[in-house]
Amino acid sequence: MGQSESLSPEAIRQWASRAVPAPLDLNPLPDELLALILSWVPGRVLVTRCRLVCRRWRDLIDGPTVWRLQGERRPGLRATLAAARLCLPPQWSRICLLEPFGRNLLRNPCGQDQFSHWQVDHGGHGWKVEENRCPVEGAPAQTCFVSSFQWCIKSQLVDLLKEGLWDELLDTYQPEIYISDWWGAREDCGCEYSICVRLLAANRSTVIAEFQANPDPIQQWNDAQYHQVSYRFRQYGRGVRYVHFLHRGKDTHFWAGHYGARITNSTVMVKLS
Repeated sequence: MGQSESLSPEAIRQWASRAVPAPLDLNPLPDELLALILSWVPGRVLVTRCRLVCRRWRDLIDGPTVWRLQGERRPGLRATLAAARLCLPPQWSRICLLEPFGRNLLRNPCGQDQFSHWQVDHGGHGWKVEENRCPVEGAPAQTCFVSSFQWCIKSQLVDLLKEGLWDELLDTYQPEIYISDWWGAREDCGCEYSICVRLLAANRSTVIAEFQANPDPIQQWNDAQYHQVSYRFRQYGRGVRYVHFLHRGKDTHFWAGHYGARITNSTVMVKLS
């Protein structure tokens, strides 16, 4: 065909039919085989796209089979599947996508995003985010929140249902809720620090369980190392829906600027025994 000649519409359609394969129809497949195929699709795509294809696909994705097949290849999903065997979740796709176990439910734990996700009370000259003077192993970022010469307070509220847990699991099996915080001082200035973590009911005000710690102040001319505070909530009772995490710090010399407690890698984590 010469350059001056053009393809007819029919020729274009024939060429397109050869160049682009026809869509594969998965509907004739039995549920077991379709579930196996879907289990290779990333979880977020399953929920946001595949689930919308038809009622059959939605029911498969909302059920356990696809996710159990994924769990055989994804170690991080196994804890979620183990919890689901204790008591059926309201929606498999939701909890398997969120994977609420074994991850830090606090957002921005090291100040890598400045003060986002935290409710902040700036005492003295307020909080500041700085680089760590000593590294904290396993922290997602080597930055920290630094307090001032008056009490600086930070808090964060964790919605356990929003993070992927469900009522029956929290009330009946009461999985362990682990909390941890790392705090320290500058080598040339002492500091004070305290923490209060409360497990709250659905109304966000009724306290079901509480942990408080007020460690002895760190003195001036110290080694600038971080110290860990941790606690495990167990058998805390029915009705827990929120975790309220609050800590505070200040220096011991009333120095202008940011010489107070340095806090980093704050953690709230739900674990299965």
